[in-house]
Amino acid sequence: MSVTIALLVLILMLVFGLPVALAMGVSGAAGLYMFGGWPILQGILKTSPLSTASSYEIITIPMFILMAEFVIISGVANDLFKAATVWVGRLRGGVAMATALAGAGFGAISGSSTAAAATLASTSIPAMLKEGYEPKLACGVVAISGTLAMLIPPSIALILYGIIADIPIGALLVGGVIPGIMVTITIMLTIAFLVWRDPSAAPMGKSYTMREKFASLKRVGLVLILFFAVTGTIYSGIATPTEASGIGAFAAMLIAAWERQLTAPALWRALRSAAQTTCMVLFIIMGAHIFGYFFTLTRVTNDITAWVGALETSRWVILAVILMGYLILGFFMDQIAILILTVPVVLPLVLQLGFDPVWFGVLIVVTAEVGMVTPPLGMNVFVVARYTRRPLGELFRGVAPHVWAHLIVIAILAAFPAITLWLPSTMQ
Repeated sequence: MSVTIALLVLILMLVFGLPVALAMGVSGAAGLYMFGGWPILQGILKTSPLSTASSYEIITIPMFILMAEFVIISGVANDLFKAATVWVGRLRGGVAMATALAGAGFGAISGSSTAAAATLASTSIPAMLKEGYEPKLACGVVAISGTLAMLIPPSIALILYGIIADIPIGALLVGGVIPGIMVTITIMLTIAFLVWRDPSAAPMGKSYTMREKFASLKRVGLVLILFFAVTGTIYSGIATPTEASGIGAFAAMLIAAWERQLTAPALWRALRSAAQTTCMVLFIIMGAHIFGYFFTLTRVTNDITAWVGALETSRWVILAVILMGYLILGFFMDQIAILILTVPVVLPLVLQLGFDPVWFGVLIVVTAEVGMVTPPLGMNVFVVARYTRRPLGELFRGVAPHVWAHLIVIAILAAFPAITLWLPSTMQ
């Protein structure tokens, strides 16, 4: 009875727009009070804030967020787009393809999807519209390219999954590399198909000499330094993910200083933004901990696992149902909140079915990317709309072909786990 009431309270609070952290915290507290009274609730409320913030791995979140802030200050993202345009901009739809490459590059130095979408919207959309690109195509490419930051290391979503599931974060981050490359190539192939079907949607671009192309790579060197400072040190074993996050933030600060962009006001804005975002994430984790304690005490997870395990059906059918559930949740909820709310319940079931937790973590993050560009939430689409002042309906139509292509990638990753697990296995 207490479980039903707590779930109803949670759903009602989410429907009425209460922040996810408060919804999970309040509903979990109500359930705990009904289950064990004030002594149990008081004990958990006293320990949850400390247990949330005391995890050593939590340090990676503010460090990677701060690194992204310094990257935005330095202007490296603009250089990424310009270099990519020089190399592929000559093709029909080349500037849009350059946007996908820039999104992958920015994702390699930032774990925030919305930050990536905002940065790309301010740089690549004006360039595409100036060259005569169809607005729907230009905005759709930016929205979907921003999602790459959720998958390509350093990824805040993968870090949170690792913390919740108690899985090595390094294996998760490296496991996202190949799927990230696959999604990037898929975006570019989708662009090529769209401009082949409708050549008027994108013009042919300007051609550049090989000397100009190699000269453009000088600015990309800064991105490679940051990528090695994070993913390179993790993959080579030089540093743990937590240590790599600090190295990456410090390297990004040095780059911003080298570019003469690290002024006192800019530094204050970066520190304040990183602190605000970190507090928001920690608040969500704390609410999830309270709700998770309630689920643990009432043995809901164990009951669900036992029930599904008794079903006479293929484990792949159950996996398909789980992924469909993540797609539906992505229509209405923030991806970080989805992970925190569902992983404690779903992961024991996945382990019982015999699936690898690293592969499953990467798979659900790729699935969660779809929610960033689908209505009614579609955070990346709203970010692009704010920068371009274009109608939301037009933007959602522009991103629709990429969503279908993205679903194909999810099916491939689900069918071939080795794509995700090969790189992490080489670390052992």
